Amino acid sequence: MYRKWLLRLAMLVLPLALLAGCGSVDIERYAETTPRLDIGDYFDGQTRAWGMVQDYRGEVQRRFTVDIDGTLEGDTLTLDERFTYQNGETDRRVWTFERQGENRWLGSANDVEGPVEARQAGHAFTMRYRLPVEVSGREITFTLDDWMYLQPDGRLINRTAMSKFGVTLAEITIVFSRVSP
Repeated sequence: MYRKWLLRLAMLVLPLALLAGCGSVDIERYAETTPRLDIGDYFDGQTRAWGMVQDYRGEVQRRFTVDIDGTLEGDTLTLDERFTYQNGETDRRVWTFERQGENRWLGSANDVEGPVEARQAGHAFTMRYRLPVEVSGREITFTLDDWMYLQPDGRLINRTAMSKFGVTLAEITIVFSRVSP
């Protein structure tokens, strides 16, 4: 019985995972676009963001704001992110990115698995990483495919697909705005 269920699950997930892999965009496609995004320049200082998490049906599950204090020292960018959810819950994530060249960064965060390779080109930035999340009392590790796009008015739009076994189970949308000193 268990083997039949596992086989059915594999037959469902494998084609979806292969299809999801076919849709990946190469960031170099955006190399000539403007305005040019450099995350070190964009996040140096204070940034405010508003976001939401939607499930696989598109239903909004959570809304939140994020206050970010960014510090760029040489080739090191540190982002101290403080999340406040609509139910009053709070969370904190601290990212550290090391510039690896003109368009590459290597990042890490207190709750993210392993080092994260990130790339930027033109108006776009992308990174893919694994994040353990508590769901209904147990920890599930999701793969996050994170894309940011700088808009002409200075806002930054972030779209993130959260997947497990190659299947997108949730999407996160965030809009960032720099805070004037």
